[in-house]
Amino acid sequence: MPYTPILATLGYVFSPDRRRVLLVHRNARPDDAHFGKYNGLGGKLERDENIVAGMAREIREEAGIECGKLQLAGTVSWPGFGKNGEDWFGFIFRIFTWTGTPHVANDEGELAWVELDRVLQLPHWEGDRYFLPMVFDLDAAPFHGVMPYQNGQPLSWSQSILG
Repeated sequence: MPYTPILATLGYVFSPDRRRVLLVHRNARPDDAHFGKYNGLGGKLERDENIVAGMAREIREEAGIECGKLQLAGTVSWPGFGKNGEDWFGFIFRIFTWTGTPHVANDEGELAWVELDRVLQLPHWEGDRYFLPMVFDLDAAPFHGVMPYQNGQPLSWSQSILG
């Protein structure tokens, strides 16, 4: 059976000194599956855009800033992650340069600059603990992982590293 996931982007915008990252605290809608969690910015890829254009659009929509230098940190396949068990495939980016002033909030919640060493202490998807250390290790080679989900929980994690 062919794998036909929802394609998405997930971006982590770094402060100029690369000590903080811009996260959304998903606290705007109690019916949100991500409610209460902190997350990077991003969303579904549109039919007519490539992943870089999709990431830039999501950052513009969610944070009100324009991306400069982007770096592909890796990819994650999330079989069963969706609300109704849909499969998702995410392209994870580091955004090092940008212009503009980030919004204070968006439709999903409040935006916050968080010290890198505090990120894993915040509420987020349990599975993020597996790949976020690689996202924040700026010397790490791109990773490509698979994290099957069932009932909102990760079942396992496997990865390959390029480089």
